[in-house]
Amino acid sequence: MELSLKGKVAMVAAASRGLGFGIADALAKEGANLSIGSRHDKEIFSAARSLSEKYAIKALGVGMDASERDSIERWVQQTTQAFGTVDCLVINAGGPPAGRFDQFGDKDWQAAFELTLMSAVRMLRCVLPLMREKGKGSIVCITSTTIKEPSETLILSNVMRSGLTSLIKTLSFDLAKEGIRINNIVPGRIDTDRVRALDGLGAVNQGISPQEIKARNQSNIPMQRYGNISEFGAAAAFLLSDAASYITGETLVVDGGATRTVW
Repeated sequence: MELSLKGKVAMVAAASRGLGFGIADALAKEGANLSIGSRHDKEIFSAARSLSEKYAIKALGVGMDASERDSIERWVQQTTQAFGTVDCLVINAGGPPAGRFDQFGDKDWQAAFELTLMSAVRMLRCVLPLMREKGKGSIVCITSTTIKEPSETLILSNVMRSGLTSLIKTLSFDLAKEGIRINNIVPGRIDTDRVRALDGLGAVNQGISPQEIKARNQSNIPMQRYGNISEFGAAAAFLLSDAASYITGETLVVDGGATRTVW
């Protein structure tokens, strides 16, 4: 299948590791040039250098904090200075902390709002004018299975990511008329630092080992295993590509069949 990503410029947020890096790697493999951002400066510079050398593409690493407006704006400015345009955008940010309702105060809710919801709003505000000028573009937003099956220990993520999913769906109506596609992608239990941390928390709460938690979780996945970032990245690259030219406003679940909901 021809994805027609070669030479395109893709911005990927939170791409120093995990899901973001998996997407960046998949895009670079298809020949896309990259602007990748993360608050982990050394790691993002290293990731950009590694991807550039591995795939012979241009890759810019930028220190960027998704919870800060000025930081996002600087990232977009540096991208346009380096590449002159943006064809694809991956909206991504680290997840809010795990916990239940009574554990969080106003500051926690505000921090989750800034990190998960407002980061997306600000990235879109900065990048959409560039795509509108060209009359085309593709955007993918990473959300979570909690938008379909809320987790009792991830209340901040449940609320913020549900709002984010509604934002993307609402925008898709008007953006389609402007030649811009926008979709959500939902990771199930992909083997990342975040998932390993959640498994560790579950192990502590239940008084068992992380290995037992992982085995239990895997037994509830029809494919009987966690996914890997390469599999997730490939799915996102498809959504961003011309191969998905008639798909917009949708939510693609990449979870090995674990989600039980029909829609």
